[in-house]
Amino acid sequence: MKFLVINGPNLNMLGIREPIVYGSQNFAALCEFIEQSCRDLGVDCELYQSNHEGDIVDKIQAAYGNFDGIIINPAAYTHTSVAILDALKAVGIPTVEVHISNVMEREEFRHHSFVSYAAVKTFMGHGFEGYRMAAEFLKGYIEGGQ
Repeated sequence: MKFLVINGPNLNMLGIREPIVYGSQNFAALCEFIEQSCRDLGVDCELYQSNHEGDIVDKIQAAYGNFDGIIINPAAYTHTSVAILDALKAVGIPTVEVHISNVMEREEFRHHSFVSYAAVKTFMGHGFEGYRMAAEFLKGYIEGGQ
């Protein structure tokens, strides 16, 4: 089983950007956490981060036929990108949405997620742990256990 894990804009700035919201650990620590979480589940993963909407769309399209599941933290594109939603719907790969912070406790404009229309589940407000939760859920979902 192989997952594509996509992180959107500004997540590469973890540890620098708003540590009160996102914590003090950096992006490299997040990548290590995700890779270890997937290894523990016996799942292969490929990590991808981009600050560019079209690059994320291209990566999702390229996932077709190559990945069993997608875990995505679309970051700011959560609230704005119909293009990412359409790409996820087009490939039809089971997708779980993740947010480090609880976006429902933040500014009102962050309360809407286009990606949620394609996601089978969303985890938010669990910090890095949300990625492990997403991988566990997605593996079970794909295997038919959820």
